[in-house]
Amino acid sequence: MTAVAVTAARAVAVPRVQERIVTGLFYGSLLVATFEKVHWSFAGQIGINDIATILFLIAYVATERRPLPRTSAIVLGFLAAFALVYLAGFWNIETKQGLTQFSKGMVKFVIHWAFVVAAIGYLVQRGERFFWRALGWFTAGFVANGVYGIVQLLSQLAGHSLDNLFLNPLTGGAAKINVYGAIGGQSIYRVNALTGDPNHLGVMLIVPLLALAPVYLRLPRRHRLKWPLAGVLVFLLLVDFATFSRSGGVGLIVGALFLVLPYRRFFRTRQFLVPLVTVGIVVLGVIYTHKHFFSVFLRERVSTKGSSANAHFAVYDFIGQVLHMHPLLGLGLNNFAVYYEFVTGKANYGAHSYWVAVVVESGLLGLVLWIVFLRYVFVRLLAARRLGRLLVRLGDPEGQHVRPLAYGLTAALIGTIAANFFYLTMQFYYFYAMLAFALALPVVFGARARGQPRG
Repeated sequence: MTAVAVTAARAVAVPRVQERIVTGLFYGSLLVATFEKVHWSFAGQIGINDIATILFLIAYVATERRPLPRTSAIVLGFLAAFALVYLAGFWNIETKQGLTQFSKGMVKFVIHWAFVVAAIGYLVQRGERFFWRALGWFTAGFVANGVYGIVQLLSQLAGHSLDNLFLNPLTGGAAKINVYGAIGGQSIYRVNALTGDPNHLGVMLIVPLLALAPVYLRLPRRHRLKWPLAGVLVFLLLVDFATFSRSGGVGLIVGALFLVLPYRRFFRTRQFLVPLVTVGIVVLGVIYTHKHFFSVFLRERVSTKGSSANAHFAVYDFIGQVLHMHPLLGLGLNNFAVYYEFVTGKANYGAHSYWVAVVVESGLLGLVLWIVFLRYVFVRLLAARRLGRLLVRLGDPEGQHVRPLAYGLTAALIGTIAANFFYLTMQFYYFYAMLAFALALPVVFGARARGQPRG
């Protein structure tokens, strides 16, 4: 009897241990989704976000026995469609270098899309509380990145390099803060934190800022997360300013415009004005104490005639050239840099626009497929907004959280799409994590409309 009892206890305990491992790996993959700098020269280059995501996928496949939700199956169908386009474009590759780049691109493509499929399934299967906890871990990753960025900036101003003190000994790399130039002998530092570029960080921050702002505004005044969330938004907005990213600014403004109409009544409230005024005071105070420095620097950043701005627009000329050669399938996945080097002689150069890269690498078929997929995401977010409205009408308090998050994720997606006309971050892990939350949202909370809330 004792042996049977022990065996039975182990049969129950093992799944719990497995569940904790899978959960920990999932939270970890969300936390480090933006940590681009934390990588090692192994198998080409492998980052901590690669490792965390691959381990989660292995654990999920090894332990999960429940069927995938319909949304995951649809995303799996899109994965197959994109794979067909990319594999067909393989035959347009003409060099060994192009083949190497294609192989790297396909590996990343499979990992990213497999993560979306598995993450949606895991969020739906675990329920509502787990969804909010996972979103919290995702947000914590942005906050950790921002904290590192501010400490990075302060240490640099004090004559030290945080990357040399902490990150480079860990990874064996040569990461450093971005130096834009100098004014009057004073270096211009742009915070890149744990990302590879200040523009990457500036565009990435669109997601938490726009996704969580409506949730914050809708929280009751005495809710325990009200003012902590306000502090997070203020901090991340200040970090965004410290990147001096024009692409990030464009995306933030475009995405925020979507929220103007549904949230216009909040613009005169204390909960909106206090954080905004706080950010304004800090930013204006810094600018006032360094008037000459910022007057010169800001004129340079708003100019559209510099070499940086020209590079952003020049890549659009490649669209016509590539469509003339391979209109339907492009030059092959991840082959923009190969073509750019062939044209200009500059190696390892990425497109300054994700949408240029899509057309150049996968042609008109790839572009159309992306448009169809993003339309599907917007339709699911519309369903989430309608679900939130329905829950409010039914008197379910969760509707006051679901609907704002749906509005916020829609704004974040719009802002990210806009920013990626001038930069490219939609190829990074954080974007696919955002897609997983957006697509899982109406499924996770849909049971409430049927009177069957889960977890």
